[in-house]
Parts: sequence; structure tokens; C-alpha cells
Amino acid sequence: MKIAITDACIFIDLIDLRLMSEFFGLPLEIHTSLDVYYELFPDQQELLKAYQSTGKLFVHNLTQDDRIQLLKEEFPRSLSENDKSVLFLASKHDAMIISSDKAVRNYANTRAIEYHGMLWIFDGLINANLISKEEAVVKINNLILTNPFYKNNMKLVSEILKRIEKWSL
Repeated sequence: MKIAITDACIFIDLIDLRLMSEFFGLPLEIHTSLDVYYELFPDQQELLKAYQSTGKLFVHNLTQDDRIQLLKEEFPRSLSENDKSVLFLASKHDAMIISSDKAVRNYANTRAIEYHGMLWIFDGLINANLISKEEAVVKINNLILTNPFYKNNMKLVSEILKRIEKWSL
């Protein structure tokens, strides 16, 4: 099973859209860092604990040696410590990254790390029959309404509109 390292923005969007159980139904082994976990609100952490306790989510506590290795890496200033932990784990575990953060995705691209975002998740949920196309249209419209990142990115809006059209046929 493919390992996917997920950052906070993905968890937040999935929680807001009420798609967490569907996300954990994808054929992926979902991992994150303790740094990312602590970036979330307590109620969001509680939700993730349920997936962790059932073995669907693996939360990594970086060791001192991991932190030293992280410090040796030259990361762009645009990356937070939490972002760096996600990138580090992806490299360490030969995993893909699931993130909506442009800086994370750009850095992953420069390091030839596979990366995906929310649109990929929606495609996966539909392809795995975890949500219907109709539900996907409703949820993706909610994502646009509630998350300015999606609303203000014309390239992303164009991709979203293509999917909405495809899913509405």
C-alpha cells in the first residue's frame, strides 16, 4: 500500500467537508508528523486520535537525530517547521505528499517527491466509490466557498470547474 504523508491543511479541509472517514477509506497508508498534529485544534486532534487508535493514521514523533538531519537540509524560507517535517517524512519513507500548500508542493517537485492535493483526493474518492459524483460537486463547491485559497486561484478554479462539469454529466 502506498504511504502518503499528509499536512494540516488537508486534514482541516477534510474535517470541514466531513470527508475524513471517506479519506481514510482510500487505499493509502496515511502518515503525518506530531508537529502537524499539534498544528490542529484540540477537537480536530481528537478526531485524528480515533483514526490513529484504529491503525489508520500513523503519527511520527521526529527523533533528535531526525531533527539534526532536518536542520542540515536547506529548505526555502517559505516552509514552516511543520512543512519541513512532512517533507522529511516523505523522503525518509519514500512516500508521496498530500498537501494544498504551494510551498510544500513546489519543494516536493524540486526533490522529485510525488505530491497531490484536494482535487486528487476528490478524484480518488469518486473512483473508489467512497462518494458519489453528486456529493463531490456539493463538497467541492463548499470547499470553494469556505477556503479562500481555492476561491482566489484562477488555475485551480478552472480545474475545479472542469471536474464539476465532468461529474455533473
